[in-house]
Order: sequence, then structure tokens, then C-alpha cells
Amino acid sequence: MTQTDDQTLDILKEAILLERRGQAFYRKVASETDNSAVQCFFQIMADEETKHIGVLSDQYKAYQTNGRFAPDTYNADAGSGAAEAVLGEKMRDQIAAAEFEAAAISAAIAMEQRAVDLYEGRAKSANDPEEKALYAWLARWEREHLSFLIDMDRELTQQIWHDNQFWPF
Repeated sequence: MTQTDDQTLDILKEAILLERRGQAFYRKVASETDNSAVQCFFQIMADEETKHIGVLSDQYKAYQTNGRFAPDTYNADAGSGAAEAVLGEKMRDQIAAAEFEAAAISAAIAMEQRAVDLYEGRAKSANDPEEKALYAWLARWEREHLSFLIDMDRELTQQIWHDNQFWPF
């Protein structure tokens, strides 16, 4: 095995670990909240991380065995969307009222940004077309999560400012 192979496997291991941490975090938040809508949102996020772990694990095995990434191990057109489906205005209000869940969103933003940075960086530097496609797909998926969480955080911040009359006028 070459140094490049070792680096590729190390990046896959790092990606799997990153997804496992996200999965554990989202499951913990889901188990700690009493709000069913909030619980559903974070459980969906955990489930999506589980899918990523599966895809990355399959690619790790393929690369370790064959020295190549396996084609067609995921639906390249699939995106998240599931989290958005459960997050309505009612849930935003419930999250705003719950400091723990709002803090969890801030922490989730940092985790998702780290994943986006890793995947986008690897998509740019990879030579193998399958590897490039895998990381581009993961980056898109995680960017959806990130964008969604940032929007939610922005709305919650605005709501908190409004509720506490932080406006200068």
C-alpha cells in the first residue's frame, strides 16, 4: 500500500468518524428533548448521518480491497430534504423556547461546517473520478444541512431579539 493509499484511507476514516460523531450528537439531542417535533427533526438528522456512514464504510472496504472507489454505491441525485419536511413554524417556535435545542443547533452548525470543509476539500484534490464524485455528493448533502441549520439559527436569533426587544428603534 502506498502513502497515497494510506492518506485516502485515513480521509475515509476521518469522514466516518465525523459522521459517527454527528449521528451520536443528533441522537443525544433527540433523546434529551421532550418536544416530539424537535425530537423528530434531530432523529432525521441522525438517520441521514447513518446513511453517510454506510456509504463511506462501503467505500472504505472497496478501496482497502481493490485500491479503488466503488461506483454506484449511493444515489448521486439524492439530497437531504427530509429535515426540512418536518421543520415548520410551530417547531421553530418550540426550539426558540428551548435553550438546549437552540444551543444544539449552534453546535450542529459547527459540525456540519467541518464536514463540508472536509468533503469539498477532498472533492477538489481527488484524482479518482469516483472519489471526487463521492465527496462532491457528500459536500452537497452536508451543505444542505448546514444551510438549513444556519437559516434556522438566523430565524431563531431574530425571534429572540424581537421577543426581548433588542431592536434599536
